[in-house]
Amino acid sequence: MERATGRPSWSAGLSPYVQDSLLAVVAAGVAVWAVSQDETAWSWWIYLLAVATALPLPWRRRRPLTVLTLATLPSLVISIVAHSANPQVPLSGVIALYTVAERSSERVRWSVLAVVVVGNVVGTHSPNGALFSLLTSVGTFVFGSLVRAQRKLARLQAERAREAGERAASDAARAVAEERARIAREMHDILAHAVSLMVIQAEAGPVVVHSDPDRAIRAFDTIADAGRDAMVQLRRVLGVLKDPEAGRQLAPQPRLAELADVAERVRGAGLRVELELPEEKGALPADVEAAAYRIVQEALTNTVKHAGADRVAIRVRRSAEVLEVVVSDNGRGVPPTADRAVIGWSGGRGLVGIRERAAACGGLAEAGPGPEGRGFLVSARLPLAAGTRVERVGG
Repeated sequence: MERATGRPSWSAGLSPYVQDSLLAVVAAGVAVWAVSQDETAWSWWIYLLAVATALPLPWRRRRPLTVLTLATLPSLVISIVAHSANPQVPLSGVIALYTVAERSSERVRWSVLAVVVVGNVVGTHSPNGALFSLLTSVGTFVFGSLVRAQRKLARLQAERAREAGERAASDAARAVAEERARIAREMHDILAHAVSLMVIQAEAGPVVVHSDPDRAIRAFDTIADAGRDAMVQLRRVLGVLKDPEAGRQLAPQPRLAELADVAERVRGAGLRVELELPEEKGALPADVEAAAYRIVQEALTNTVKHAGADRVAIRVRRSAEVLEVVVSDNGRGVPPTADRAVIGWSGGRGLVGIRERAAACGGLAEAGPGPEGRGFLVSARLPLAAGTRVERVGG
C-alpha cells in the first residue's frame, strides 16, 4: 500500500504483533457475527469456540503451522455440532492458510495444501459447498505463494543491487587510483621538464651576463616563465590529489588540430565522423587544448568499443571564455531505467578520466543518454581564463 500510493499506510507505524492482533479482533468479530445471524439460539460455548478460531492469529508469523492447527480445531468442532453457525468465509482460517503458504517450508506448504483439499472434498455436505471451499482454500494458498515468490524476488533484486553497487564503487575507486597514479607520473614529467630547463638557463645566464646582457635577460625570463607554468600545473595536480571529487589526467602535448587525425582513424573503423573545430581566433591554453583532445579521444574510443553506432558527431566550439566539447553518437545508448550517476562516472576508467580532466581545468563534464534517450552523449565545458565560472553542462 505504501509503495503503491506513495503515502505511509495506516499500519506502517505498528509492530507485526499489533497488526496481527487487530486481524484477530476482526476475524473474531466475523465469527461471532456469523453465529449470531443463525436462526438457532446457540449456547454460549459456541460463541466461545467462534472467538477461539481467531485467538492464535497474533502469533501467525512465528508459528504458521501451529496457528493454522489451533485455528482449525475450534472451527472443525463448530462445523460438526453447529454447521450453520460457521461463517461463509472463515476469515481466521483464510489468514492462517495464507500465512502457511507464504512463510512455511516447501514440504509443510504442500502437505498442508493436500490435507486442506482432501478435507474440503470429504468434509462438505454438497458438491457446491465442496467447490466453494476448494476455491476459497486453494485461492488463498495460491495468493500466499505469489506473495512468497514476490518477496523472494525482491530480496534477490536487493541483493543483486547491493552487489552491483559494491562492484561499481570498487571499480570507481580502482579507476580513480589508477588515474591518480598517472597524475603522479605526470607530476614527475612536469617537474623534470621545468627544472631541467631552469637549471640549463640558470647555468648559462652568469656566463653571458657580461658579454651578452640581452641573452642573459632572456635566460632569466625563460626561467621565470618555466617556473610559473610549472607552479600552475602543480597546483592543479595537487588539487586533484587532495580532493577526491575533482581531477584530471594532465597531458599537455596534444593539440586540437590533431583531432583531424584521430577522426580519420575512427573513420577507418567504419564510422561516419562529423568534426567541427573552433576557428583560429587566438591561441588557446595548452592544458585546455590537451584536455579537450583527450576527452574527445576517450569518447570516440567508447563509441567504437561499446555504442554499436555508425555515426558520431564531434563539436568543439569557443563560446566567450569557455571551450565547449560535445561528442554524440547514434548507437544503442543506455537502458532507460539505469542510474545516470552510475552510467556517467562509475562504469569504467575512461569516463572517470573525462571528468577528472575537465575538473582539473576548472571545468565540468557529463556523460549519459543522448536526446530522447537515443545514443550516448559526452559534453564538457572548459574555462579558457583563470577565474571564469563554468555552469553545469546542459544548465
